[in-house]
Amino acid sequence: MKIAIASGKGGTGKTFVATNLFQVLRESGLEILLVDCDAEAPNALAFFDSRQTDCIEVKQQVPVIDPDKCTFCGKCHEYCAYNAIFMISSLEVIKVMDDLCHACGACLYACDERAITEKPVVLGHVSSHTLNEKISLVEARTRVGVMTPVPVIKAAIKTLDKQADIVIFDAPPGTSCPFIHTVAAAGYVVLVTEPTPFGLSDLKRSVETLKQMGKPFGVIVNRAGIGNNEVYQYLNTEGIDLLLEIPFDKKIARICSNSEMVVDHNPALKQQLLDLGQKITDKHGIGHHQR
Repeated sequence: MKIAIASGKGGTGKTFVATNLFQVLRESGLEILLVDCDAEAPNALAFFDSRQTDCIEVKQQVPVIDPDKCTFCGKCHEYCAYNAIFMISSLEVIKVMDDLCHACGACLYACDERAITEKPVVLGHVSSHTLNEKISLVEARTRVGVMTPVPVIKAAIKTLDKQADIVIFDAPPGTSCPFIHTVAAAGYVVLVTEPTPFGLSDLKRSVETLKQMGKPFGVIVNRAGIGNNEVYQYLNTEGIDLLLEIPFDKKIARICSNSEMVVDHNPALKQQLLDLGQKITDKHGIGHHQR
């Protein structure tokens, strides 16, 4: 069972939900794995006293152009869909911008002079961490300056050969490629939003994307009590499950700012998240967990 915790925009409380849901399900007796796929700004590990056990480099092959063989015909530049090859043919200047390259191989195909080879470039890292004895946390972290975190996210997801009852993905915000590649690996998606016009606008985009992908999903409204009721009207009109409301509470914000688990201080929320995990797992494929 793989559950993605996602949001249409940053700052809605996605990581807050992912980490606290992970905590309550882990304490219930299930084997849980939390994967932080927000590779450009991972922060789930800040909430746990964990120990790193493994770290792998994520690399891709980037072209290297030999100026002695290059005729500066410009075909590699034309074939590059990502504008990663800079060229001034009149000055016989050509350069590959590594951070823009997507390693598609089009330039190698285009070059008739065999002037292009490849070199490995590190895009980021995937690290595994333990709580107690078993690997419970996986973090994807993109190197600063890399244009897309997708290869690092995909590498993190590929590490999931461990036995676990439930895998929770802390997904990147938005609805672009990092979001798509994360939720594509999940069987169920929890969208976290806030009851504001901005929150509703991005929620709609997330919902339409998940509908096109055919992914089952439900919505958590965080910071309930601020904004307006338009989010609730939208959910009702579209027949979308409202999974949980988490009230706007300065105490919750204060606990999170101290990198602590809110469920350790809030028994009511702990029970609500435990019930939510029960509801999702009962409906989508694994047996009852212990209470």
